[in-house]
Amino acid sequence: MSKHVAVLMGGWSSERQVSLWSGEACAEALESVGFRVSRIDVGRDLAEVLHKTKPDVCFNALHGRYGEDGKVQGLLEIMGIPYTHSGVLASSLAAHKERAKQVMAAAGVSVPRGKVVTRAEAAKAHVLTPPYVLKPVDGGSSVGVFIVNADQEHPPQELNRADWEHGEELLAENFVAGKELTCAVLNDEPLDVIEILPADGWYDFEAKYASGGSRHVLPAEISPFVYQQVRKLAVEAHRALGCRGVSRADFRFDDREGGTGELVCLEVNTQPGMTKTSLVPELAAYVGMGFGELVKWLVEDASLDR
Repeated sequence: MSKHVAVLMGGWSSERQVSLWSGEACAEALESVGFRVSRIDVGRDLAEVLHKTKPDVCFNALHGRYGEDGKVQGLLEIMGIPYTHSGVLASSLAAHKERAKQVMAAAGVSVPRGKVVTRAEAAKAHVLTPPYVLKPVDGGSSVGVFIVNADQEHPPQELNRADWEHGEELLAENFVAGKELTCAVLNDEPLDVIEILPADGWYDFEAKYASGGSRHVLPAEISPFVYQQVRKLAVEAHRALGCRGVSRADFRFDDREGGTGELVCLEVNTQPGMTKTSLVPELAAYVGMGFGELVKWLVEDASLDR
């Protein structure tokens, strides 16, 4: 009898749409490799729905708050349902960008300089000398992120919007120019390194998810030393945070002529995107692991006490 997998997707975070895309892609792939699949658009009645659905395993395709920050993981632990990706502590740690940076830095992983500020502070005046980056302390998919350029006299006025929904704490970081690099870690082993080239501007929501929004260079065109350094740091960050299953670490590398040459880890994603344009499936495919094989491995790796 085939294993019954509940794919958790949607939810109510600002990354709901991305999660629905990821979840549907994973559900289709799981069905194609022989699993019985129930698709669950997660609401606050999740415990009741899971009690009725009775899955053997939950495939966590949620992104953002409640799905990526340890909360749904805690519910699944209490209900005794094995699940994919990272556990309660690692998910909670990685979701809070400043706490994650502290843990990574203590493990020897270089991170950007910065500080946590309130939305009011960030909207009132420059909190760092431009150029700098402002981002929600616990969000993803580049939602609510601003790059404040050197020629901007004032902070982004969008921060004053009455319908702002990305939290009252922001992380302000020095902007690191240069290449955007990413590396996935699967089963504690690093995959290869992609350089991301946005079609226009920077790697924002559109660049990540729109068709043709960015070009991925795999393998990244960097020196063998930097390539291996990215892979090494991705594993060190994954282990420092206690990640399980698959994670993806994002980096900036200042390779400009006359630049600093610094390589910094921006963040670790414990629930990396699994859409058609996503990076982890592309990295897995590069080493010969098809999408169906990838999601099958994640289901077989699922457990409690992660």
